[in-house]
Formats: sequence, C-alpha cells, structure tokens
Amino acid sequence: MEYQTLTYTLEDGVALITLNRPDVMNALTSQMRAEITYAVTEAGKTARVVVLTGAGRAFCSGQDLGDRAGAASLDLERTLRDEYAPMLRAIVDCPVPTIAAVNGAAAGAGANLALAADVVIATQSAYFLQAFTRIGLIPDAGGTYVLPRQMGMAKAMGAALFADKISAQQADDWGMIWEAVADEGFDAHWKARAAHLASGPTAAYGSVKSAIRGSWTNTFEDQLALEAHEQGKCGKSRDFKEGVIAFMEKRPAKFEGR
Repeated sequence: MEYQTLTYTLEDGVALITLNRPDVMNALTSQMRAEITYAVTEAGKTARVVVLTGAGRAFCSGQDLGDRAGAASLDLERTLRDEYAPMLRAIVDCPVPTIAAVNGAAAGAGANLALAADVVIATQSAYFLQAFTRIGLIPDAGGTYVLPRQMGMAKAMGAALFADKISAQQADDWGMIWEAVADEGFDAHWKARAAHLASGPTAAYGSVKSAIRGSWTNTFEDQLALEAHEQGKCGKSRDFKEGVIAFMEKRPAKFEGR
C-alpha cells in the first residue's frame, strides 16, 4: 500500500507507524483507518515490535469530523463495525508487542487507539480525553471495554461522563498506561523500550499477550489451563533453551524470536 496519511519504517526489527496529518492533529479518516489496519497487519508478519506514534504536537485527536468520505454517508454503527473494529483488532491481535508512544494529545477515538496497544508510554505533556459526551456520543473504539479494566469502574465512569482531560501523570498513577516520562528524552526513551522488546523472545511475548488478554473473560480454572498450554509451547522453544544456558553462563541471552 502507498501510504497517504502515515509513514512506515522498519529498522532493526522495529516497525514504526507514524500518523502523519499534523495539521489536523492526526485526526482519523476512513483512509487513515484502512492504512493503520494494513500497516499493523503487515508489521506483524515481519517486525519484532510495532510502535504507533504521531507527527507534530498530537498523537491523535480522534475522528475527523470533517472527513468527506465519512460524512457522505454518516452511519456511526457501520463505521465502527467496518472500519474501527478491524483496526483495533489488528493492534490487539498483532503477534508481536505493540507500543503506543503518545507524544501529545490523545482524544476521543485517538485515546482509545492508543489504549489498544500492549504498552502505552506517554510524554508528560500529553493527555487523554474521552471527549465523546461533549458531542452527545458515548466512548467507542473499545473505550467502554478498556477503561474500566485499566483504571477501575469509578475512574472510567467519571472520565466518560465528565469528559475531563486526564494528564499523562494521572493516567500513569491510575494504571491507565504503563508510564509517563519527561518530554526531554521522550523519543530516546520509547526507542530504547522498543529495542529491548525487539531483542527479546518474541514468541514468548505473543504467549504473554494471549494469556493476559484471555484472562479478562476466563475463569480461574480456564486461565490455569491457558497458562499451561502457552507455557508448554514456550518450553519447547529454542529461546527457552538459550535463556537457561545464558542464565547458567551469566551472559545476556541471544533470542531468535518467532
């Protein structure tokens, strides 16, 4: 695909997807959603980690309300089902770790796009905003699913009803994201995090994702069975053997990944 709304690079196992409509704070259009879905799917085939970030001062301001392609036949149910759902599933189901490097405002569907990633790293000046009730809507793009699981019912309900800005530090304190870091050195920080995952046992990372995400709907007994299954796969891998040998030899492991 020839990208029009984002840039895509793959270097040292790290696929970097940069939303690239800075003049409108990287607002989502039909074209951008299709490109994100394609880029993440392709990255999952070749990369060892996928990073989503934004160009300019924002990560993503949510749905572009001026998107002519979407406005021509405004049907929010269809749009969410046919465009947002595949994009979010591509991120959640990606076989390698996904990182959202939130470099600025993440509002509306843009906030929930970020929260779909496995790990969210935000700069201190960034914020998250469930802006939906400001225009008479409910949180979508997975927001009503992710928020109560990450920050608890009380915080999720307040965030959805009041539509207040949540600073990166608040999001960190509430368990909504992995970490908020200083603006200075932000790029170097998330790049180091991505490099760490790219050099790791990516097959095991895939099993971690399956086990943790599966726990949200499993009973305890189901989860024990899932852990046993995934651990059995990991235990047969060359990475496990390398990890044990490296531990015994007191050296860094050299993982092959998937």
